[in-house]
Amino acid sequence: MAVAAAEGTGDSRSWRSLLYNQQLRQFVYQALTVIFIAWLIWYASTNAAQNLAKANMTTSLSFLNGRSGFDIAQTPIQYSSDSTYFRALVLGLINTLIVAIAGIITATIVGMLVGIGRLSHNWLIAKLSTVYVEVFRNIPPLLVIFFWYKGVLSLLPDVKKSLSLPLSVYVSNRGIYMPAPVFGAGIWIVPIAFLLGVVGAIVYTRWANKQQLATGKRPPVLLVNLGLIVGLPLIAFAIAGFPVTFDVPVLGKFNMNGGTVVGPEFLSLYMALSFYTAAFIAEIFRAGIRGVSKGQSEAAHALGIRPGLATRLVVLPQALRIIIPPLTSQYLNLTKNSSLAVAIGYADLVAVGGTILNQSGHSIEIIGIWMAIYMSLSLVTSLFMNWFNARMALVER
Repeated sequence: MAVAAAEGTGDSRSWRSLLYNQQLRQFVYQALTVIFIAWLIWYASTNAAQNLAKANMTTSLSFLNGRSGFDIAQTPIQYSSDSTYFRALVLGLINTLIVAIAGIITATIVGMLVGIGRLSHNWLIAKLSTVYVEVFRNIPPLLVIFFWYKGVLSLLPDVKKSLSLPLSVYVSNRGIYMPAPVFGAGIWIVPIAFLLGVVGAIVYTRWANKQQLATGKRPPVLLVNLGLIVGLPLIAFAIAGFPVTFDVPVLGKFNMNGGTVVGPEFLSLYMALSFYTAAFIAEIFRAGIRGVSKGQSEAAHALGIRPGLATRLVVLPQALRIIIPPLTSQYLNLTKNSSLAVAIGYADLVAVGGTILNQSGHSIEIIGIWMAIYMSLSLVTSLFMNWFNARMALVER
């Protein structure tokens, strides 16, 4: 009996040791999670396949080669109703990238200025910046889009009474009409000169930074970089014989003829996303600047550095290591919020894909394409910002 009791006690202890084994529990939990996820995927795919079979539908991307049969107003690339569904999706993706990139640049600039303005010692600037942040941050982005589309741009005069601005620019409720450049032979030399100027500016800036660390004196960077990035392409443009003419818009009987137009749909979406996201970016910049020790500014002032120069050369570079990670989230939000363009008729990826979905009935494929593209854009943005964050990180000596 005593031997049996001892064996029972030993078995109980072994079971307890297995039960409280942390590595074993982690393995079991992970295995159960993987099995559950695999079952969900299998169930969803099986259910979708059965429903498609009942509706006599198949999943395939071959429908992308079919004729689209619809027109698109915003066409940065060549497109017509005879183009394929695939080209229509590419056009929608390009429109999404245009508004996202333009919005990110504008939102960053406006957000930085407003964030610095909130810390200004000028009472009026600080209060105006605070009002801007509180107003835009507490309004849904869709409402901001409608404000610009219905409350601002739609109230502009019609085409016959367009506001005439310098350089043959006309503003009306149909958009902004401006001269369209027509490039001639030899223009290829200008972008090459621009790329060479950018490379030269990067190399010169790195050399100037090394000189500053070695001698304490910083060579002139801004003027030299402007000369390389702006001056060199201008010289190449002159050498090529100024190979560009302009197609100037002319007011016709019912509409503008010639030139190019930036439609109210793009302007509404661009302005709304830029100013809405800038409110959040302003708070990120303000928090980043607050995160830098006050002693850094005091040390810069003690060295005789002007306040504006101290902010640009001392405070902001250190604040970037705090600013960049949350800034990435705002860039991702702006890109995904561009899908709200469907509400005002801007032909972005979602709007074009929705039209294709209604015509072809391939809902699973279109939704899968949406998910894959937006996920890819988010991952690319995150990878770039992580790389930039690593480059801007402070290196301990």
